[in-house]
Amino acid sequence: MFRRKQSQNHQENGIEEQEAKVSELRAALGPLSARSLKYCTDACLRRYLIARNWNVDKAKKMLEETLKWRATYKPEEICWREVAHEGETGKVSRADFHDRSGRTVLILRPGKQNTTCAEDNIRHLVYLIENSILNLADGQEQMSWLIDFTGWGLSVKVPIKTARDCINILQNHYPERLAVALLYNPPRIFEAFWKVVKYFLDPLTFQKVKFVYPKKEDSVELMKSFFDVDNLPNEFGGKATLNYDHEEFSRLMSQDDVKTAKFWGLDEKPSHIASGHSGAQVAPEPTPLALPAC
Repeated sequence: MFRRKQSQNHQENGIEEQEAKVSELRAALGPLSARSLKYCTDACLRRYLIARNWNVDKAKKMLEETLKWRATYKPEEICWREVAHEGETGKVSRADFHDRSGRTVLILRPGKQNTTCAEDNIRHLVYLIENSILNLADGQEQMSWLIDFTGWGLSVKVPIKTARDCINILQNHYPERLAVALLYNPPRIFEAFWKVVKYFLDPLTFQKVKFVYPKKEDSVELMKSFFDVDNLPNEFGGKATLNYDHEEFSRLMSQDDVKTAKFWGLDEKPSHIASGHSGAQVAPEPTPLALPAC
């Protein structure tokens, strides 16, 4: 009984310390633009602190880099019509099912690569990451990735630089958004690609990458621990059927674009100086910068 009470008190103290760190980070950030203020929720600040082992200075630096990136790249302003051509084969799509924890699931099928423009490939992935976040259930902060290697080979050209850029964006600007990435039945020739790419992963992200082989019992049990096999497509060892309908998916994404615009206030004129939550000041929005061409 005494030990249980001690443990409970320790847990409460830990939560209080974490909340204090969140408040400290918010104060250190200073005035924020209206859009940055909307981005910097307490949950967001907590994710950056976790990514930097609760070091406020390091979390502040990381978050400020993200705010600069978002101010120039403007991921929330990417519309489906701009990247729809990248999704014609369904190489990346949001699943119509969730994992056992109720998290949004992104399905990646690198064997269905259909374009060569690195910038458009990255914008398409960023769009779907933002879309997955938009569709997270209340209280959910993370998503799961399922990666199907059917049809993948060395002839499917994904430049190392593009892979590195995608990893950097995920790690640096979406920290603690990935719960797990399940690489399903990768071919042996993937090992050479992986030997290079894995060095771009930080230790936290590396631990979330799981290789799954359908003939190995521990792999099958791993999949079952994350997914209900009745919902899981047969491409990943489940009983469901994965049918990607580009026209239907485009319709859903267009509907979500309306939700995104409403969430970020994109149909409204940006406010200048205003007050936000936690007493933070709001600074003017930065001027948009042009995106690099293909």
